[in-house]
Amino acid sequence: MISRLSCLALVAGLGLSACAPPVVVTSTGPQRTTTVTRPGTPAPTNVTISKGPGPVADPAAARAAARNFVAVVERLEPVAERVCRVNAPQLDCDFRIVVDDRPGQPANAFQTRDAQGRPLLAFTVALLGEVQNADELAFVLSHEAAHHIAGHLDRQNRNAAIGATVFGQLASGLGGGNESVVRTAQQLGAGFGARSYSKDFELEADALGATIASRAGYNAIKGAQFFLRIPDPGDRLLGTHPPNAQRMEIVRQTVAGL
Repeated sequence: MISRLSCLALVAGLGLSACAPPVVVTSTGPQRTTTVTRPGTPAPTNVTISKGPGPVADPAAARAAARNFVAVVERLEPVAERVCRVNAPQLDCDFRIVVDDRPGQPANAFQTRDAQGRPLLAFTVALLGEVQNADELAFVLSHEAAHHIAGHLDRQNRNAAIGATVFGQLASGLGGGNESVVRTAQQLGAGFGARSYSKDFELEADALGATIASRAGYNAIKGAQFFLRIPDPGDRLLGTHPPNAQRMEIVRQTVAGL
């Protein structure tokens, strides 16, 4: 659901009139960064929604962004939750959708879990101002929901644990059991393991996200055009995101098959 917290964040971050008493919530736990994360800019460790940076330069644009966000959430969230219950009935499918309005945050969105384990989809104020239409916002929201439905956080954590174990064992054998060497190797292995299937996870989320957005009545291909306005990460060995052209092709193929 879109909570009073989201309403407050829009008020503070976009300079609108108040719609709820102040609420502060901190999210803990692992996160998956999303489609719009710039290379080299990971999602924050903690998500704190509180008083924002103050009014923006164009109040009319801010009001339009807020209305767009609320309308998309109200239309798309029920669809995402239905898809979640069908595809992953073992999961908590009650999404909580909030705005991360901390000052200075770049355009970004990410999926994590709150302290109670509830799936949390967070968007920065900058992202709400950067998307050009409801289709783009709907696609980003669908992509984030898809990360949760596909279990990417847990799969990423398992890959990290495997990487840490393998690298640690290698370091122990080659380094004579030096504790510092083994610990460093485990950290490197965890990072390598977490990234091993990251591109595949993004493409999975793009495909399922396109399905969710389409079922909610949005144009997923138009929404995925957002990719064309962010830096293309290219096809790097340890990159976390696939090339933008590959992502667009996955979206087109998915929509064509619906």
